[in-house]
Amino acid sequence: MNQSSENLTDKPSKQSSDSVTRSVSVAVIGAGTAGQNAFRQASKINKDIVIINEGFWTTTCVTVGCMPSKLLIAAAERAHDAKYSEEFGIHSEVTINGRQVMARVQAERSHFESYIEKQVESWPNDKKIAGKAHINENGLIEVNEEIIQAEKIIIATGSSPFIPDDWEEKLGETLLTSDTVFDLPDLPESVAVIGTGAVGLELAQAFSRLGVAVTAFNRENRVAGLNDADINAKAIDCLSEDLTMHLKSTINEIGHKIDTDGKTAAFIEYTDKDGNEGRWQGERVLVATGRRNNIKQLGVENLGVELDDKNRPKNLDKHTGQIGDLDVYIVGDANANIPLLHVASDEGYSAGSIVCNQNTDAYIRPVAIPFSIVFTSPQIVNVGMTQQEIEDDPDLEYVIGKVSFDNQGRSRIMGVNCGLLHIYGCKETDKVLGASMVGPDAEYIGHILANAITNEICVKQLLDTPFYHPTILEGLRTALRDVQHKMAIPYQSLDTQEDGF
Repeated sequence: MNQSSENLTDKPSKQSSDSVTRSVSVAVIGAGTAGQNAFRQASKINKDIVIINEGFWTTTCVTVGCMPSKLLIAAAERAHDAKYSEEFGIHSEVTINGRQVMARVQAERSHFESYIEKQVESWPNDKKIAGKAHINENGLIEVNEEIIQAEKIIIATGSSPFIPDDWEEKLGETLLTSDTVFDLPDLPESVAVIGTGAVGLELAQAFSRLGVAVTAFNRENRVAGLNDADINAKAIDCLSEDLTMHLKSTINEIGHKIDTDGKTAAFIEYTDKDGNEGRWQGERVLVATGRRNNIKQLGVENLGVELDDKNRPKNLDKHTGQIGDLDVYIVGDANANIPLLHVASDEGYSAGSIVCNQNTDAYIRPVAIPFSIVFTSPQIVNVGMTQQEIEDDPDLEYVIGKVSFDNQGRSRIMGVNCGLLHIYGCKETDKVLGASMVGPDAEYIGHILANAITNEICVKQLLDTPFYHPTILEGLRTALRDVQHKMAIPYQSLDTQEDGF
């Protein structure tokens, strides 16, 4: 036991030793993706382990995140393709049954949840505690009627939607968040979406394609957090075909009222980017202004954990989740590092491995490179370093390989020809530094580039692989050739057929 463990377990307590109802080697607080992975991994070695959870015992992804949102998007894509196929000579009348749409979302969500619930049910009952945990001033975990002393603590308490001050009260029953929207029994007639990050964009476009009157608001003139100005502009152009967006707008007032017909309506008073005053009124307001980690009220300061002004833990080891030299590990959304499922999964696995006493051979998964996908149509992908990060590094000289999908062969064939890809290549080393893209099949192109960055596959090696014709992925080859052409490294140009036709 190291010094930090002694701080947790041997610290003089105002309470007698009899007040401790249980002593364990490892306590996991939170049973989402990171917490469940940590518990499973640590349980392989530690038998005196406990997992504590408040709320549902599934995951954010399955219950209120990735999976139900993709179910809604799947319905929206079916509706959009059915309604807009005239250019292919296909004409149809489309009727959208909102109740049936939401019923399928909820039924399939329950199906996915059942797999996780079965796993949790298989765990010994004496190792599971349903309740709200709090860490008291003596570093002990209080939950229900128990006081638990743990040598090592893994915190995986996840995150919750952020709602600005007073908005919950002002909007009342018209308020929606990503935690509540998938419980709707029917599609609303109209909705305002505040925030054009990943969640806001995905849901705004899906609702719009399902016949809901949607208006999106964002205080910045950008979408999906894009910082490459050209990609951002292209994304706005492509998405504006489906969405009414008031970007760089200011919300002055928000609330709800009872109409003359007795119905409750929400309203938003705003100033647009040109300084004009406007007013929106409709059925619902979806607040998609980000998520915040659930850590502030836990009492982590009693373990010696310091938080910054945004409640992010200081001294975080991104490989293991360990806080400094404390026997405290904060993983998943709780550490507010990279709030994505694959990152939470890796962090939970690594923390669960490292807390084992026989951890000399523990495999600690390397920190994943930044990689995000927004499942709009067209999709938006960022992978590796951003353009801003590269520009901020004085030692990096880079080039941008570009390709437009507006006239790319397979993209035009499929009628999805709106997009732009930028690949940032290191001018001296022939390596891919990062990429930003809006376009068709972006999720697949993103994975290829993520693999290249992770495994340091150079541009020449990527170009040596086959690109079948005609595919959308040929656009990736065009951008890679552009990178190679602009690099300082001389390569013989390939006089082969170009991508388009």
